[in-house]
Amino acid sequence: MGTASRPQRATIADVAREAGVSRTTVSHALNGLGKVNSETRDKVKDVAARLNYRPSVRAQGLRSGRSQALALLSSMPSAVSAGPSQLGFFTELAMGCARTALLKGYVFVLAPPEGDNNPVDRLDIDGAILLEPTADDPIAASLSDRDIPFVAIDGPADERTVDLHHTQTAELLITHLLTSGAKHPALVVGTSVRGSQTAARAAYLAAAEREGFDPIIAEADEGGGEDAGFRASESILAEHPEADAFFIPIDTFATGAVRAGAQAGRVIGRDLLIATRYDGLRARTSVPPLTAVHLGLDEISSQAIERLVAIIDGSPQTGVDDPTSDDLSGTGGSSAAPTLVIRESTAGPAK
Repeated sequence: MGTASRPQRATIADVAREAGVSRTTVSHALNGLGKVNSETRDKVKDVAARLNYRPSVRAQGLRSGRSQALALLSSMPSAVSAGPSQLGFFTELAMGCARTALLKGYVFVLAPPEGDNNPVDRLDIDGAILLEPTADDPIAASLSDRDIPFVAIDGPADERTVDLHHTQTAELLITHLLTSGAKHPALVVGTSVRGSQTAARAAYLAAAEREGFDPIIAEADEGGGEDAGFRASESILAEHPEADAFFIPIDTFATGAVRAGAQAGRVIGRDLLIATRYDGLRARTSVPPLTAVHLGLDEISSQAIERLVAIIDGSPQTGVDDPTSDDLSGTGGSSAAPTLVIRESTAGPAK
């Protein structure tokens, strides 16, 4: 069975011949370049529309030296950033970034973290969004070595960082556990020094000093995922039976804590309260559902892309060292404040 031949795609040469101008004039007219008078520019655009001409993205890239591609990168372990469902924190941010990037004329590449593999040398990109880099992040170093601009979602406070409000989020969670009836809350954090983990520890210790409870802290390897959270929580419950709440910023650890609590005969949401940081799929589908925080990832991802494109284009950054700006974060623009999403896991002791 034969296949119908597709109509030949119009080329820039076809538009130039039909409009009676050079191919350079067509390129300048369609891209707003050079000194093309308005009458010629309008004629070229009319001919291009009539012929259904679409410029070659590849050819444009060769002329400009740009790929018109951006990427989302992270050195976070895949067990934490994505998880078995691949619908976690990393992917939600990627969708928000992709929407804004497309509006800015860029395609968006998703390069999920996978072990110790560094994808930078295999990507042809104009810039990157780097998610929660560590102090000596290997991907940040690779981007810098290749002179690829990047913006961090959580990182050092400068024009290349969009704030994730770690401190405010941590304070929301520990305060909620205490007001829900917890007397001996415990903290389970990752062994990394990422901003979310250090902020959680600081907020927890400040609350312990303020409220007068003894700190109970366990660390777990982020690469261990839910099982690592289970083991850390199991250890706390065995060594500290008085523990009546878990503050766990990593959602994969939090679902492990649910398992540990159930195994220990605790009733989650009654005699063991559990709250986590990210209001994602794990928090919503846990049994019982977990109290978490809406982080405003759509706005955060949009701000990150806006800032990255401005850096690539050499545009001035608004809000950076600007005394008239409403931004008080020192990061060149503040995202929406996090909000608590209260669920069954912190219902509190029966009244």
